[in-house]
Amino acid sequence: MTLAPENLGNRVLVVDDDAALARALSVNLRAHGWDPTTAATGTAGLAAAATIRPDVVVLDLGLPDMPGLDVIDGLRGWSRVPIVVLSARQLGDDKVDALDAGADDYVTKPFAMNELLARLRAAVRRAAPARAEEPVVVAGELRIDLARRQVFRAGEEVRLSPTEWALLEVLVRHRGRIVGRQQLLDEVRGPSFSVETNYLRVYTAQLRRKLERDPSHPRHLVTVPGAGYRFEE
Repeated sequence: MTLAPENLGNRVLVVDDDAALARALSVNLRAHGWDPTTAATGTAGLAAAATIRPDVVVLDLGLPDMPGLDVIDGLRGWSRVPIVVLSARQLGDDKVDALDAGADDYVTKPFAMNELLARLRAAVRRAAPARAEEPVVVAGELRIDLARRQVFRAGEEVRLSPTEWALLEVLVRHRGRIVGRQQLLDEVRGPSFSVETNYLRVYTAQLRRKLERDPSHPRHLVTVPGAGYRFEE
């Protein structure tokens, strides 16, 4: 079979704990011109994505260490890489949840290899060109690893609550730009919290105490009066 030029050398990351399936996928993908890497856990998959910068990710939802949806969230915190879910779960809700979380396509097991290859080609074609994405953002004393969901200040890891991390992640992804209060509330807690006027103020203050050298005069987590918040590098 003649290899399609668009496939040659494209990096594909397969995140699946089924070792036999992962091996079979790797062999078939390589035979069709792809450059495959495999990972058996969500943690390993997120680390591999930050290292190899794949052109597309094939993701199983049933991973041993974390839900597949959390892997999608982790990737979407810093990357727009196409994600094709490959799962035995066939319920409509599972598909909707995966697509809403940021997946680009959903293939159910068992599957035909030629169909998966076609979907991978389509996902790569649809991927809009963008500036190089960096999973690690350095700002002054801060080192924010969006792929691994870690924050370091002056070389020491800072422990954040899930809500604190969610707020920081949104601001860092939009760094240098104003993020409105409503957008922050929607992304961090959902539309039902739109009336929680003190919510952002409380968590922003907590983040500043943990991350800013002088919380009363923040350098990175800046309030824009009447508009929202902005993360400055």
